[in-house]
Amino acid sequence: MGCKRISFFGLGYVGLCTALCFSSKNFTSIGVDIDQEKVRTIKEGSSPIYEPSLHTLLQEFLDRGTFHCSTNPCEAVMESDISFITVGTPSLPDGSIDLAYIRQVARDIGEALKEKSSYHLVVVKSTVPPGTTEKTIKPIIETHSGKQCGTDFGLCMNPEFLREGSALHDTLNPDRIVIGEHDKKSGDILETLYRDFYEEKIPSIIRTNLPTAELIKYASNAFLAAKISFINTIANICEKTPDVDVTTVAKAMGLDKRISPHFLNAGLGYGGSCFPKDLKALIAYSKKLGYTPELLEAVENVNKTQPYKVVQLCKNFLGSLKNKKIAILGLAFKPNTDDIREARSIPIINKLLKEGANVTAYDPAAMRNAKSIFKNKIEYASSATECIKNADCGILATEWEEFKKLTPEDFIQNMKQPILIDGRRIYNPEEFGKKLKFAAIGLGN
Repeated sequence: MGCKRISFFGLGYVGLCTALCFSSKNFTSIGVDIDQEKVRTIKEGSSPIYEPSLHTLLQEFLDRGTFHCSTNPCEAVMESDISFITVGTPSLPDGSIDLAYIRQVARDIGEALKEKSSYHLVVVKSTVPPGTTEKTIKPIIETHSGKQCGTDFGLCMNPEFLREGSALHDTLNPDRIVIGEHDKKSGDILETLYRDFYEEKIPSIIRTNLPTAELIKYASNAFLAAKISFINTIANICEKTPDVDVTTVAKAMGLDKRISPHFLNAGLGYGGSCFPKDLKALIAYSKKLGYTPELLEAVENVNKTQPYKVVQLCKNFLGSLKNKKIAILGLAFKPNTDDIREARSIPIINKLLKEGANVTAYDPAAMRNAKSIFKNKIEYASSATECIKNADCGILATEWEEFKKLTPEDFIQNMKQPILIDGRRIYNPEEFGKKLKFAAIGLGN
């Protein structure tokens, strides 16, 4: 067995979920964060983020003693063999990445390594532009530790490919592991860690250099974003073509092994903390190199306009939206999360308010986060049924399982006007179209 003590700098989705997954395999995980309130919350056994099963695992491994939480970087480095950097890399106004948190963690780790006599591996999991690990993180650690990378400490870039809402599953069942290594010893140690972790279930491992590993993450997310914008473009064509449904088109496309059905679900576009940020960062990085990535800019532009399709479909039924009650089912950017960062519900609601509509919204998990954005500009319901009560039109914005159980009768019995816009294609258009006024993304008249 290799290293069994691991520290994680940054306790967001990636850091906390990955730490608890390692704890589940009898590794000792130490979580570090500068947010004292977050650390206090975690120590009390409460997860600061919504993720299925995360709360239960947190309490279990705190009790078992295989997961610890601290605000002390030096303690975490001294008591571990490997440190993962999992802090956020938010966007700057020009779309490029803010590396402030990365620089701070690199300084903290460097200061801690100054006091450590044994070899230590530093692994960057945060999404950063190509060249960051080598040209920014490495010199900061060397300067503040007084030690040399490759001799006194190791350095790897190990991008994550987790999906919010299924982060624990994705950590335990990855498609591949990408290891960008500063030197062979660093890569060998990280590969050994993962072989100990996954044992016979070890996925394919790609070992490469640091900048290639950094670009792999951006390229992967950009491709998935492009696939979503592509099918939404086809959906918009389908809407203007009588008797054509994009779900049938996508199903047939997905049977082609070269295409696959994944990320071919037409809807309101992508959101969340990764795709929008990473696409902007890749565009900014590319332009810095002197190349304009026109395809990526088109992907972004399609995504910006896609949410407004449901507002137009709403107006097709109602005409003016002034003083009309519009019910929004779903606020999170995807189901099984409370994250509303770049959620498609935000531009939809803002557009509806601009049109003079009265908006009522409901989400099983994201209500608190939504209130921090919309304040008292909209009404908040405690259930889906309450949300659509006396509404002139309902818009399905997030495909929660709870909403899939709603029937045409639920809308007919509760709404002032039984009009439903399916922005995520979860309802059978034949069933719903026969009983109420129904429109959907990618459904031709």
